[in-house]
Amino acid sequence: MLTRHSHPPALLLRLAHGKASALDVELLEALERDLDDVGDAGAVVLTGTGAIFSAGVDLYRLVDGGEGYARAFFPLLVRVLRKLFLLPVPLIVACNGHAIAGGAIFVAAGDRRLMAEGRGRVGVPELLVGVPFPALALEIVRFAAGARTQELAFTGRTYLPDEAKSIGIVDEVIAADALEARALEVAAQLAAIPRDAFRLAKMQLRRPFVVAADCAGDTDAEALAMWADARTHAHVREYLAKTIKK
Repeated sequence: MLTRHSHPPALLLRLAHGKASALDVELLEALERDLDDVGDAGAVVLTGTGAIFSAGVDLYRLVDGGEGYARAFFPLLVRVLRKLFLLPVPLIVACNGHAIAGGAIFVAAGDRRLMAEGRGRVGVPELLVGVPFPALALEIVRFAAGARTQELAFTGRTYLPDEAKSIGIVDEVIAADALEARALEVAAQLAAIPRDAFRLAKMQLRRPFVVAADCAGDTDAEALAMWADARTHAHVREYLAKTIKK
């Protein structure tokens, strides 16, 4: 579900969990373990498989698992987002295709965000699906997209690569066959910065967004309750029936 490849000075992590690398408890647990075990790697490259980076939360698992699954999944998702956003070494995201909802937030968390040319789309349709954002997820989008955050959240639009670059979700659009090589090149450049100096600068840049998310802890409690609510699951099922063929 997640593979590790050493490309000194970088560690490449590849999402490879089913067709769409949808986020479930097992994938998040595997990613958390790998983020806690970067060792002496100078940078981390996160990419996906095929034409999809990640389709976001596995909605079928969410509704089939009910309240118990939601209450286990939600805090794990927040924990992994925090580890990605505050990873002490450079995080380069090589978005190989569609990055939807949680997948898009993974992209936005990167220190450098590359996306393959083509028909892949990136966006955060959580509200259309019927689930609220964890506070940190929304702050990560705000970090990347700034004043466009409300537009992204309320419309749920997904954007082609050049559009995504124009609003700040990605930094570079690269030919698909050159994406991984370019990501490793950027990783080597950022890994050349002294590790402690990079870590501190990254914390200085991102701490205001983490503090804002921490201050919204009461909204996360409400969001979790909504994720676990049978009425939310009913709305998600309606969304799936209208938009996705299982």
